[in-house]
Amino acid sequence: MRESSRKGRNRNTNESGGEERARLLRLRPRLRLPAWTATLTWKSACFIAVMCCSLAAVLGALVHVEVTRQTVATAREKALGKLSEVTDRYEAGEPLPPGSGLDPVGLPPELRALAAGGHRGTVVAEYRGRPTMWAAGPADGRALATGIDYGQSARTISGLDNAIIGSSVLAIGGTLLVGAFAVTRVTRRLHQTATVARRITQGDLDARVDDPRTKDPSRRQDEVATVAGALDTMAGSLQSKLESERRFTADVAHELRTPLTGLQAASELLPEGRPTELVRERVRTMRQLTEDLLEISRLDSGSEAVETDLHQLGRLALRVVRASGTDTEVVVLRDAHVETDRRRLERVLGNLVANAHQHGRQPVVMTVDGQVVTVRDHGDGFPGYLLAHGPQRFRSGGKGHGLGLTIAAGQAEAIGATLRFRSAEGGGGLAVLTLPGS
Repeated sequence: MRESSRKGRNRNTNESGGEERARLLRLRPRLRLPAWTATLTWKSACFIAVMCCSLAAVLGALVHVEVTRQTVATAREKALGKLSEVTDRYEAGEPLPPGSGLDPVGLPPELRALAAGGHRGTVVAEYRGRPTMWAAGPADGRALATGIDYGQSARTISGLDNAIIGSSVLAIGGTLLVGAFAVTRVTRRLHQTATVARRITQGDLDARVDDPRTKDPSRRQDEVATVAGALDTMAGSLQSKLESERRFTADVAHELRTPLTGLQAASELLPEGRPTELVRERVRTMRQLTEDLLEISRLDSGSEAVETDLHQLGRLALRVVRASGTDTEVVVLRDAHVETDRRRLERVLGNLVANAHQHGRQPVVMTVDGQVVTVRDHGDGFPGYLLAHGPQRFRSGGKGHGLGLTIAAGQAEAIGATLRFRSAEGGGGLAVLTLPGS
């Protein structure tokens, strides 16, 4: 029983230790490379440098081995030739030349043993501080050897190695410069294409890459030019379709104004009663929808000029709430004077107040804090699609056509303001309008 308890405690201790180590590993900061290391220029430079170094190392090794082999072979032949002359003089009983003799001082032991065994051979060794090529052969059970200076050959090989290293460094540096220049030209064009794509995403449909390679049929197109041409074609097609839809919407709304005006006048002549009220309500709804569509068309085309003047923001907010006829509380934390288009700003604030009452719940509070105006309700908050993508036409979380917030966002953009939608703390929707200059 005690042994089981001890095992259980050990297992718990091991599990605790493992969890603690895992927690420490999670808390340990991960090594993050700088952002510029992810660029195509950096990756291309690394690839070029690695390839150049590898190629230089392979070629340098091949040249070094081949030249060393030839140099050693030449020195060996020279030493063996001298050894033959020394052997002939030894057999003839003539005096041996300097640097030659039987078992001379400095002869490497391995070469001495080879010659004593009846074989001839050569070896390079240090003698009196200088490299020497020794050649030895058998003579009366001893080693008859001679040596020649190997210093010049060693200096030749060393000089060749230095030349290989120096030329490799210069070649790698030059290749990196040329490669970086070529890659930078490509990446610059890619950055330009990406910038144009972002401008198109933000609504600038007139943006084009205008790569000269796509305009001249005689010039060969590379992959970047193909992408740029495809982006320009897509932007032109998208612009044409949007302009066609914009003209269609404006034409339909404009053509509906006349019959709707006639219907509204005719509904006023009907006798009072529930059917008449329903007809009048539907006519008013259709007329308001038509006016909203016309306003959106004008905002899309950007045909209306913005007329700015200096206005007191707190007073303007009070006027908007009074004109709306709703029970909206106005709180002025810090008043400010703003230079803006009063009509467009009143349209934005009026639509935000109307949307808060229509889709949210009271109390609805409009707060002025410098150049920032917020409108908050205490309902269920804005839909998820609106928080993620902003207002969308003919898409509403409840009754309505979803055009009120679309017009508010368009008018805010026209006066240079920023309109954001978020969920309020404690529940409800919060619209934040930030005017220029804040």
